Amino acid sequence: MTAVAVPPRSVSRAVAMALLCHGVFGVAVGSMAVSLATGMRHGLGPLSGASAWLANALLVAQFPLVHSWLLGRGRGWLAKLSPFGHGATLAPSTFAISASLQLLAAFWLWSPSGVVWHEPSGALGAAQWCLFGAAWLFLHKALFDAGLMLQTGAAGWWALLRGRKVDYGDLPTRGLFARCRQPIYLGFALVLWTAPTWTPDWLLLTVAWSAYCVVGPRYKEARWHRRFGERFLAYRRSVPYLLPRLFP
Repeated sequence: MTAVAVPPRSVSRAVAMALLCHGVFGVAVGSMAVSLATGMRHGLGPLSGASAWLANALLVAQFPLVHSWLLGRGRGWLAKLSPFGHGATLAPSTFAISASLQLLAAFWLWSPSGVVWHEPSGALGAAQWCLFGAAWLFLHKALFDAGLMLQTGAAGWWALLRGRKVDYGDLPTRGLFARCRQPIYLGFALVLWTAPTWTPDWLLLTVAWSAYCVVGPRYKEARWHRRFGERFLAYRRSVPYLLPRLFP
């Protein structure tokens, strides 16, 4: 393949986007892990009582609503939101930044209730921590099987750095995707439900976002249908939606 000469300005913007994208992504994932592990007890939100629950409900709702909108009718906005230009190319990176900022808003701006139902301790606590870790490993494996370059936003800045179009990958059908069609959403829900500290705050977030994990993939599959046509329909007929097939 013929090498493409990439302007120095594009290289610098690609590197800047890489640092921003993965820096924010890493902080968001870390914040999610710590917040879930501690039952959402350390948010910086100052509210209490009914106003706290209303604000927290809005924080819960903003993630699935904006996330789905940007993947659907709001896709054109991703090209406008890039802080370094090259909007169409950097769209995957911009989307990853947006999703990360939404997670940070939910976990950092949360107003804790102060109520704790259960904290992990003893053998049961150890088992809970193991389940929580296993859920994160499952989610990581699902992201890997779907293509980490795209899932982490790297596909955007990498395409700009190489002077090529974004590689959105093929229809994922291997690994965990051979067992169920939406293992990323399943892994996300498992991470929520295996959180070892139980509080009313954790339950609100978990129930709402788990509902999104059930409904949200329908829109994703509509996009797959438009893009892959009969290949996706054949895949849908042979692989279950969310609950994995345990045996081939």
